[in-house]
Amino acid sequence: MAHPNPVRPELSTILRAWLGGFLSIATIGLLAQWQLPGELGGLMLLGSFGASAVLLFAIHDSPYAQPRNLLGGHIVSALVGVACQQWLPLPLWLNAALAVSLAIAVMQSLRVIHPPGGATALLAVIGGPAVHTLGFSYALNPVALSALIMLAIALLSHRLLGHQRWPNYWL
Repeated sequence: MAHPNPVRPELSTILRAWLGGFLSIATIGLLAQWQLPGELGGLMLLGSFGASAVLLFAIHDSPYAQPRNLLGGHIVSALVGVACQQWLPLPLWLNAALAVSLAIAVMQSLRVIHPPGGATALLAVIGGPAVHTLGFSYALNPVALSALIMLAIALLSHRLLGHQRWPNYWL
């Protein structure tokens, strides 16, 4: 069965999503530059947070875009990725595959699926010395801190710009 093309959102909806995405990534980047100069500062701008911005601001009604999923998905995925990197002396490709697949399983088990979490777990394995030296603190800073910043901006922007019903649920 063919599915119709999705309806284009109104311009105001597009602009709200743009503003939320811009403010969240800009805030994380600015904080990173101030807090962690050099290579470590770039770590706060994980690629997975770009995907989180799409969920939070463009498809905020998705179950994957709720606060529990944003925070839990990123944090548990970071912990799984670090555990794989530190505890399993395997080739990079195998460690990467295990980190992502185990992160998926843990997110499902805890009911905190957030698709960008897979990238967060992957980065813990492939991120190189800058990430590896952080160890399990990677899950707190940059991951949890950046996710909390995104959550705060999402809460503010949805309230101020007309989506009073977000989030759909917290726990």
